[in-house]
Amino acid sequence: MVCTTDCVEKPIRFCLERVGKFIGLHPWWFIIVPLALAASLGWGFCFLEDRKSNDIVQQFTPIDGRAKTEKHFYKAFFPSNKEEFSSLRLNTDGVYGSLIFISETDVLSVGALEEILHIDATVKGISIRHGEEEFAYSDVCAKVNQHCHPNSLLEILDYNANNITVVNLTFPVHHHFRMGRVPLEHLLGQVDVDSNTVVQSARAVRLFYYLQEVNDTLEDAWLNEFVHLLTSVTTNVTQVSYFTSLSRQQEFEKSTKSVTHLFAITYFIAILFSVLSCIRLDNVRNKMWVAGLGVISTSLAVLSSFGFLLILNVPFVITVASSPFLILGIGIDDMFIMISCWQQTNVHDSVEDRMAATYREAAISITITTLTDVLAFFLSYSNPFRSVQSFCLYAGTAILFCYLYNITFFGACLALNGKREEGNRHWLTCMKLPEDCPPGASTAYIACCVGGAYNRESGTEEEHLMQKFFRKHYGPLLTTFWAKAMVIILYVVYVSISIYGCTTIKEGIDLKNLAVDQSYIVRYYEDEKEYFGHYGPNVMLAVNGTFPYWENVERKHLEYCIDKFQKLPFVRNQSPSWLHSFEHYAKEKSINISSDVEFKKHLETFLGEHPMLRSDVSITNDSIDASRIFLQTANVPSEKIMLESLRKTADDCQISLVVYHPAFIYYDQYAVIMNNTIQTVCVATLVMLVISLILIPNPVCALWVAFTIALVIVGVAGFMALLGINLDSISMINLIISIGFSVDFSAHISYTFVSSTKPSVNEKVVDALSHLGFPILQGALSTIVGVVVLSASVSYIFRTFFTIMSLVILFGLLHGITFIPVFLTFSQFCST
Repeated sequence: MVCTTDCVEKPIRFCLERVGKFIGLHPWWFIIVPLALAASLGWGFCFLEDRKSNDIVQQFTPIDGRAKTEKHFYKAFFPSNKEEFSSLRLNTDGVYGSLIFISETDVLSVGALEEILHIDATVKGISIRHGEEEFAYSDVCAKVNQHCHPNSLLEILDYNANNITVVNLTFPVHHHFRMGRVPLEHLLGQVDVDSNTVVQSARAVRLFYYLQEVNDTLEDAWLNEFVHLLTSVTTNVTQVSYFTSLSRQQEFEKSTKSVTHLFAITYFIAILFSVLSCIRLDNVRNKMWVAGLGVISTSLAVLSSFGFLLILNVPFVITVASSPFLILGIGIDDMFIMISCWQQTNVHDSVEDRMAATYREAAISITITTLTDVLAFFLSYSNPFRSVQSFCLYAGTAILFCYLYNITFFGACLALNGKREEGNRHWLTCMKLPEDCPPGASTAYIACCVGGAYNRESGTEEEHLMQKFFRKHYGPLLTTFWAKAMVIILYVVYVSISIYGCTTIKEGIDLKNLAVDQSYIVRYYEDEKEYFGHYGPNVMLAVNGTFPYWENVERKHLEYCIDKFQKLPFVRNQSPSWLHSFEHYAKEKSINISSDVEFKKHLETFLGEHPMLRSDVSITNDSIDASRIFLQTANVPSEKIMLESLRKTADDCQISLVVYHPAFIYYDQYAVIMNNTIQTVCVATLVMLVISLILIPNPVCALWVAFTIALVIVGVAGFMALLGINLDSISMINLIISIGFSVDFSAHISYTFVSSTKPSVNEKVVDALSHLGFPILQGALSTIVGVVVLSASVSYIFRTFFTIMSLVILFGLLHGITFIPVFLTFSQFCST
């Protein structure tokens, strides 16, 4: 006995059959109302500029990232000291401009340094006008001892290039008679030193120009002028790249603009493809107008859904800009299914009866794909990245509207076209035509003025050449023993490569990929990675809460914990801490600091003499609430390993410790991206299985659909990794998309296979492929057409979208018309 699950499927078919008949009787209402709805909701685009939300930290880092909490802790206990600026102690990225100078030989040669000093003087000479006043660099720079924060390397050379021949620079730390201990690891790149750590040569020098964080308008104006100046700077001895704290955000926002002009091209290509794929040489059965209106139906869905969400004040993130390309493909896919079902109806039936039959046959296929796509997106709204949330909400809502307009607006267009066909009228002129060729008619007359042919045996429209190919050639070939064997071998190879690829996945977004290709920050990031990638960040390590620093036993416990940090393979050393400096101070002064009162009394005196260290100790009402030290990292194996190791070491310590660096806000994605992606995919796949079990009237075939989802996702993830694409919030979106698309192709074939009345499984497969093989191929090609222009984008975000979508479509198509049909022939229980 065959188990079926048609208790839900039958009522849906019945309801949509009635809907189709009603639309066939009253098509104009379903033209006017959707157009009016789209026009009214499209008004929401007036709010687009106000709803744009492209802040990188807000959109591309985890909402509840641990580093964001740690940042609040450091801001509360260690606020920035505007009088004694220290870049080491910044709780944020700061406000700054930066330059990297590179030389093919030695950047510390006199000629190179003279060029560096010249550009340094030019930068410091930047002046900006704000209101009626003019401001120089000295008016906006961050201050140390009432002077602009210096570039230590140039200070050591006393701003004289010739001094490089007499100053023995030591690396990574130089001890200067006036400045004291000067770390150089982030200022000099690819350094050669002798046995005494004296610098012999270097390939790169980095300079920073930090500004006060007082007046955003003034600081932004100076940074913009900095970029403007550097775009026109020419160098002879060195090559220079530049960056500002504004650059990442400004260049990121250019990505959206880089694809705006592609929308018109995409819709033109989509209409052209749809029209060409629906052309019939018969002057009556031609579906050109229907195909064009199908693309318009999808456009109405995008207009309505986006406008609706913009009215509801939903943020519009750059990732959403790629969704119209996707929606276009999905809408056209459903359109091809409906046209194919229409062509299977009897041409002698009334339009309303043909519409009822069309909706009865297409109902479950397009309902399954809509439900799975929408649920895949809406379930993923729980994602910790706002960029993913925004995309999922916009895309899911657009697919719902796409379904609504395909059922109503496009269905009405199909009905009106059916009335034209019923009257045997020309597709262009609407003139009534003879079905048969009059005697003695010319070839031109036959080509232009005769139409309405159909299959006299079945009463349906004449079979398309591609449908005939699937029925007579491809289907029978695929059901042969040797073809099945080749398909299984191909599948094993596909799965093996995919699994191998999954083992090589790298996590996290490279920030340079948020900018367009030709952006100046791309070169800066590349130079930074190549010449300064050896040394990682100076990580802050804070004691959270009151702690008896004056007790020797407790200090030893603290030193033990710090020692565990220093034993980590990527922690190079501990920067001089306030506690060690204070202990040394007490020893030199022969001061007793072993009691609460004495410790605090002498600490106040000590901090008064060392104002820079004062910002490392938070004192309230004579109580030390928190204190911090710094750990220099180097040879970091990966940001994820560093972050997890530092946090685990802190958590394992009996003392409450907090590790932090501003970059950790970006690194937090490594802590959640993999687990969250796996969780999202598993939950969505399980839901897809439930939907398939409910709507496909055979549990075994529904299981094949769920199996397809899993293997398509594995394939996309594996090949994505092999193509060098990281798992990040952008590629995560595409993996979510692959859930829906993998259902689309397999569900169409599985449902048609189950519904077939043919006696054997091989005949069922051939029947399913002859009915839906071509529409599925059309749908796949239409989706590729929808995103192909993104391959020409100058933005990594949109090119990645195209690459992964191509993988999704390719693997989904392979499963839909090759793998699943073969596997279904092994499922004898799929017979109904």
